[in-house]
Amino acid sequence: MLKKLQKTQIYLLAGAGLCAFLAGAMVSAPQAGKTLSQWLNLSQSKPEKLSEANKAKSVVFSLLSQSVPERLTKLTEIAEKGSSPDRERARYLLASDYVETSQGKKALDLLTGLEKDYPVLAPYILLKQAQAHDILGEDKKASDLRQKVLKEYAKEAAVVKAIYAIAQPKLYDQAIAKFPSHPLTWEIIRKRLKDNPNQPNLQLVLAKYAADEPGIVGVLNQLVKQPQLKPADWELIGSVYWNNNQFTQAKDAYIQAPKTATSLYRIARGLQLNKEQDKAIAVYKQLLQKFPTATETGTALLRLSEIAKGKDSIPYLDQIISKFPEQAPQALVKKGTLLDSLQDNQSANTTWKLLLGKYGSTDEAAEFRWKIAQTKAKSNDYLGAWQWAQPITINNKTSILAPRAGFWVGKWAMTLGKQQEAITAYKGVISEFPYSYYAWRSASILGLNVGNFDNLRVMNPTIIPPQRPVPPAGSQTFQELYLLGQDRDAWWQWETEFKSKNQPSVAEQFTEGLLRLTKGEYLIGIDKIAKLEDRKTPTEKAEYQALSRQSIYWQARYPFPYFKEIEKWSTSRQLNPLLVTALMRQESRFQAKIKSSVGATGLMQVMPSTAAWIAPQINLDIKKLNLENPNDNIILGTWYLDYTHQQYGNNSMLAIASYNAGPGNVAKWLRTIPKQDPDEFVEEIPFDETKNYVRQVFGNYWNYLRLYNPEVSAIVSKYSEEHPELPPK
Repeated sequence: MLKKLQKTQIYLLAGAGLCAFLAGAMVSAPQAGKTLSQWLNLSQSKPEKLSEANKAKSVVFSLLSQSVPERLTKLTEIAEKGSSPDRERARYLLASDYVETSQGKKALDLLTGLEKDYPVLAPYILLKQAQAHDILGEDKKASDLRQKVLKEYAKEAAVVKAIYAIAQPKLYDQAIAKFPSHPLTWEIIRKRLKDNPNQPNLQLVLAKYAADEPGIVGVLNQLVKQPQLKPADWELIGSVYWNNNQFTQAKDAYIQAPKTATSLYRIARGLQLNKEQDKAIAVYKQLLQKFPTATETGTALLRLSEIAKGKDSIPYLDQIISKFPEQAPQALVKKGTLLDSLQDNQSANTTWKLLLGKYGSTDEAAEFRWKIAQTKAKSNDYLGAWQWAQPITINNKTSILAPRAGFWVGKWAMTLGKQQEAITAYKGVISEFPYSYYAWRSASILGLNVGNFDNLRVMNPTIIPPQRPVPPAGSQTFQELYLLGQDRDAWWQWETEFKSKNQPSVAEQFTEGLLRLTKGEYLIGIDKIAKLEDRKTPTEKAEYQALSRQSIYWQARYPFPYFKEIEKWSTSRQLNPLLVTALMRQESRFQAKIKSSVGATGLMQVMPSTAAWIAPQINLDIKKLNLENPNDNIILGTWYLDYTHQQYGNNSMLAIASYNAGPGNVAKWLRTIPKQDPDEFVEEIPFDETKNYVRQVFGNYWNYLRLYNPEVSAIVSKYSEEHPELPPK
């Protein structure tokens, strides 16, 4: 966050697949739904439905969002008088609450005999009974129950909890041998390595099964010192280094691994990134010779074209264009751009025509069309701009540029006096790209009461919190634990079951993302869920498309942590809580302890100097504030967001831009950029970072609105299905 002082915005979107202009959110004031319902005659419409497979059909599950005291009465009633299986679920959840509050006797009253009535959680019920006995000081009974789990459930993931509690070395050996992917097994291994670091077999277990856990790079750094590692071990080490962005160490490991297309490419890339260009070229050429048809070879040719200068890159690009269709569009763009710079117009035109013809549905073709459209619009050739942008919305629907192109087709049509064409374009954006920032801008221009830059801060939309969906992957035991909010046990169960971490299915990756969210790892969870849109095979693309049509996908992509704190301080500052949530998602991905390279800290990325400036103005002692504490951070961040709004007459676009770029820059832009059209103003912001930041924050806002406000959710869903006529604004 750029508060009073400048700083570089920390970007948390990883990779092009996360769609720079696509982060959308839809929320509006309660009265907005009524107005739209009247216009569209949608009084009977319902919010987007979950598929039957993803409905969690349980009253007990629906109580999970309540605090322990709030749900006590209802759970007690269900536990005593409810019908199966909710009765058993209520007993387990209520007993878990009692264990958490050290009420062992009450927990045991509910748990005794429950393992017979609720067999899917039987070993966990016995372990919960053991915890209750621990609370009561009944160590022998607790030990007997854990031994019972060892005997009767030796093949279940839950047995590792018993092994860990019993803490016998021979049992630890069993856990390592039989359950190497269980997080408690990793703890056992870490303890052993702390006592004796010279245990390569244990380090290899962590490298294989805990490759994305904190501290794994340190484990690898010790492991590579071992003298008797096998080539396959080096291949594993190289892949874990690579996936943790340690490219030089990965290169060194792959040098000792079997020579495959992947290992050769990664060796060469590591050398290139290390500025050892001659060595990189030699290895890239070795890859071309040994694996002439591998996908990595096409990428290697792209890298060679980067190293080569001027016309020398063209032979590499021509090889890609002729032999590697997956990388050909990138090669055509590089070649066309180079030929343009050399003023070889005829060859350049031939190259661009090939891109638009043979590869017209690719992202690269969309980018070229958009570049031409923008050039024509700047020269006031709006008809030409329209003609170049329109095909993007038809041929490039998966491109991040598609909603942007559709929106500007509407704007240019309005400029040309083509009102009906403009309305059709705006409707198309809402229908085809409902997740996008441009869907919100289209809805606003069409006259839908979903907020605008100048009135959004004062809206106070009704919010319906989501219920956890049934995860699409995992055992019934895992799913029950997850839906009952037993997050630690659910995580351990899932990690033990999840065998295909290197190549997860769409369902598995989404489930993994859900689990990361429950652990508070929002950055990783959102990233895993968003990256599903990058799947390549037709089957995976179809699976993603089916998932992305369900609200569970988008609600997981736009989670709602810290909402009580957000609601409290947003209300205090007269700020729209969904705008605060949207900004927070962009700034930190809800990671409370994250820091930027210049020291901006926490959920709303507050600079320490800014905090010191704010604190006395709101009668707080800066020495008692902790920027990593969510409540403190939100107090300061919302005060500053209110301050930026006050500076700019409650115009949220300028306030958000100032939050990122600082008031000095915004003041300069207001003097130099025409202000009549806010969309034109956003496009003309000279800092790409701030331009994208504004679109991303308001895109987040739109998604939160459409996902969590039932009126708007129903309206957008119905609108997308039927394309009803709406009056222009």
